[in-house]
Amino acid sequence: MAHEIHEIVRRRKSRQVNVGGVKIGGDASISVQTMTKTKTEDVEKTIAQIQMLAEAGADIVRVAVNNKEAAKAVKEILKYAPIPIVADVHFNHILALQAIDAGVAKVRINPGNIGSKDRIKEVLKAAKEKGIPIRIGVNSGSLESDILEKYGYPTAEALYESAMNHVKICEEFDFGDIVISVKSSSVRLMIDAYRLIAERTDFPLHLGVTEAGPARAGTIKSAIGIGTLLAEGIGDTIRVSLTDDPVKEVQVGKEILKSLNLGSGGVNIIACPTCGRLEVDLFSIVKALEEKLAHVKKQITIAVLGCVVNGPGEASSADIGVAAGKGVGVIYKKGKVLKRVKENEIIQALLEEVENY
Repeated sequence: MAHEIHEIVRRRKSRQVNVGGVKIGGDASISVQTMTKTKTEDVEKTIAQIQMLAEAGADIVRVAVNNKEAAKAVKEILKYAPIPIVADVHFNHILALQAIDAGVAKVRINPGNIGSKDRIKEVLKAAKEKGIPIRIGVNSGSLESDILEKYGYPTAEALYESAMNHVKICEEFDFGDIVISVKSSSVRLMIDAYRLIAERTDFPLHLGVTEAGPARAGTIKSAIGIGTLLAEGIGDTIRVSLTDDPVKEVQVGKEILKSLNLGSGGVNIIACPTCGRLEVDLFSIVKALEEKLAHVKKQITIAVLGCVVNGPGEASSADIGVAAGKGVGVIYKKGKVLKRVKENEIIQALLEEVENY
């Protein structure tokens, strides 16, 4: 059927880490991550947002641990979090230690930025004892001054060198449970940087276009950047960064995976763009289906077509489909015609077939 006819992407072979039960790398499914946008010390709001993100399909959620109040709140947040929580820490090794002690599933921290070797050793030792991976996150907007001086401006080689400097520090202390990201707000730069690190290492990679912007522009940038790499078999977990509700980040991330047949579930709606041949109110039908099926975890492809040219072929090749025209919809399931219904019955007929699928 539709989700079976696409060529399977050959994934890059990477080592695997365990983030609170969610595997990243190796043969694990590509996970979708996001980050809370609440103040972490506001425990009630942060828990509510994490639960909402889990319901939207997030596999992992990151929280900012940027002060002692946030570090203290993490322990309480973890009691109610239905999915693994990652602590986002910058510069402060004490906050990293407190997050690890609280029981987070992963820490996002760059070892080279937390001070002396004793501090680095302390954090890596604590993470290793708890079996907690570390994500080394390099961004083009915050490269070290010596690397910028060497390359003149952010380049793929500069991002790679920065990431590997942090990796070398980890390896010096016999720590190898690492995930790497080399993000940029430039789509071309992030693609080049990830290609470079994918070619030269076997570390699992966390993909993202950083600071992608508002929903429309950010979705396009993320789809191109993340999607290009995933189509090449590069990437083990993804995070879409939007200046918007984090639920939208999760939704966009899941759609990117579904578009490449890499998603682990959910409804994939195929719908025609419409033209002068349209004879039903397809916009209303598709909008209603999208809203009513947003919660469905089953992996189903639904085709909703509004004319007789491409309609029958697309509808019959999907798991469930409808080819509509002149106020009538022909409902298909697994390539076979099930029944004909009136236009005002199409939505309910499709919902019933999904329910029984």
